[in-house]
Amino acid sequence: MEFVIATKAGSIMGPIASLFGYIMDFLFRITSNMGIMNIGLCIILFTIITKLLLFPLTIKQQKSSKLMSVMNPEIMAIQKKYRGKTDQTSMTKQRMEMQAVYDKFGSSPTAGCLPMLIQFPIILALYRVIYNIPAYVPSVRVFFDNVANPLKDQPDFVNKIAELAEGVNMAVDKVDFTNLDKIVDMLYKFTPEKWETLEGLFPQIADVIAVNADKIEQMNSFFGINLASAPFTGFTSITVAWAIPILAGLTQWFSAKMMSSTQTIDPDAPGASMMNSMLITMPLMSVVFCFTLPAAIGIYWVGQGVLQIVQQLAVNSYMDKIDLDEMIKKNVEKMNQKRAKKGLPPAKLNQNATTSLKSIQSQEEKDKLLMDEKMSKRDKQIKESNEFYNSDPKPGSIAAKARMVQKFNEKHK
Repeated sequence: MEFVIATKAGSIMGPIASLFGYIMDFLFRITSNMGIMNIGLCIILFTIITKLLLFPLTIKQQKSSKLMSVMNPEIMAIQKKYRGKTDQTSMTKQRMEMQAVYDKFGSSPTAGCLPMLIQFPIILALYRVIYNIPAYVPSVRVFFDNVANPLKDQPDFVNKIAELAEGVNMAVDKVDFTNLDKIVDMLYKFTPEKWETLEGLFPQIADVIAVNADKIEQMNSFFGINLASAPFTGFTSITVAWAIPILAGLTQWFSAKMMSSTQTIDPDAPGASMMNSMLITMPLMSVVFCFTLPAAIGIYWVGQGVLQIVQQLAVNSYMDKIDLDEMIKKNVEKMNQKRAKKGLPPAKLNQNATTSLKSIQSQEEKDKLLMDEKMSKRDKQIKESNEFYNSDPKPGSIAAKARMVQKFNEKHK
């Protein structure tokens, strides 16, 4: 699988990625001064910081999900009421009634999407930095520059590195190796074996390559795993690096399971089956990605999954203590402030949302009991009718037919 990363210039992710690069650089300098020069450790610290920064958005999203679970019965009732009605009048009434429900709870249809939309570009920028650390972290880049600068001035440089470049999916006929950034990108993907090969190809600068390669290997080694290489190199080569994608999938599945346990999903609701299937497909996708992308991405994914589990435990505990009616009251107050600025009348406050929910649930239970009674009565009538008409003489005989006519007349007399 080829993972394409756009250049920093001309990309909307550039400024965010650059900011994260400075944070990563700051962490690398601190850990290096403490005698620990390791990219894996920096990624874990970096993950903790970003999780803390995004924590308010996580709380907001969880509140929205909890509120949605209370609103769902009313929304489902409206959808059921207008099911199959596609005329303009019915569709307009449905939108108005649903908007009234959102206003009553002080919410909006996009409330749960907004935190996710904010996080999406941040997550993309995070992956971009971790995927190509030397491009964003100057303290790491310097060791690659120490090799790249003298390397590009060597005679017949491009032809000599052709095979090495091909091995990291950077064929010389497709990449401009007069660009220093491209040389650094190639070097970042090198395994220790490829560094040794590079020393043999350019004996004039072998000492420079060896010194910096040792530093780079030290930075990229995390429990014996090369963070710049993908864990999957073939089914015949099973290594400890395979633990990264497996742990990534398990942590993603467990954290998603914990998150879904806080939400009440109607199994008959549109999209419910898709949400349930995503609990399996998303972790499986993370396993595939972490097998085929550099191990540094997997380290971030595992760290993010572990922190998500810890964070979800704290969020679940916090959400259990929240008074829904108080939360709705605050939501309505905020919404009315916005409506006042637009010159709109205030929305009515739903005084007791939990009581409203129980009322809806109670009505649903009554409807179900009534339906069960009707079905039971129907079954009883069918049984009595069968017993009446089956008490005939020998089937097919004239007497049986006469008896059937007689009973029919008696029953409908």
